[in-house]
Amino acid sequence: MTNASAAQRYTKLSMTLHWLMLVLFVGVYACIELKGMLPKGHALKVPLLGVHALFGLGIFALVWVRLLGRLKPRPAIVPTPPAWQNVLARVTHLALYLLMIVTPALAWLMLSAAGKPVPYFGFMLPSPLAVDTELAKQLKEWHELIGNAGYALIGLHACAGLFHHYWVHDNTLTRMLPRRF
Repeated sequence: MTNASAAQRYTKLSMTLHWLMLVLFVGVYACIELKGMLPKGHALKVPLLGVHALFGLGIFALVWVRLLGRLKPRPAIVPTPPAWQNVLARVTHLALYLLMIVTPALAWLMLSAAGKPVPYFGFMLPSPLAVDTELAKQLKEWHELIGNAGYALIGLHACAGLFHHYWVHDNTLTRMLPRRF
C-alpha cells in the first residue's frame, strides 16, 4: 500500500476492530433473538444468554481500544461531505460508542443487583452493587431499551456507509475496507 492510499484508509487495527465489533454485535443480537424464540425452560436458553453476555462484555472490552484509536487523525472523506452530514455522523458515532459502553455496563450492574455472578473468560467480575431486585428489574428494562435502540443505530450506520458508497460515490466506506475491496 502506498503512503497516499494508506492515508485514505483507516489503520489495519482500526479496520479489524470495526469488523470484529460487527461480528460481536451479530453474535449478541443473534443469541438474544434465538433465546427469545425458544420455549420456556428450553435447555439452550441459559447457554445462549451466557454467550450473549460473553459477546457483550467483549464489546465492552474492545470499545476502549477503539476509543484510543480515535485519538489518531482519521482519513479524510473525499470529496468532503456537507457540514450537516458531518454533524449527523458525529452524533451517530457518539451514540454507537455510548451503546457499546452503556449497554454492557447496565447488564453487569443488572446481574450484580440480581445477585448473579458475572463470569468472563474464567474470571468473576466484581459485583459493584448490593442485591436489589427492584433495581435489577429497572436496569434490565434500560438494558433492553438501549439494546433495542442499537438495532436502529447499527442500521443507520450501515445504511449511511452504503449510501455514501453507492449514491454519493465518496470514500466513506472504502476507508474502512481492506485494500482488496
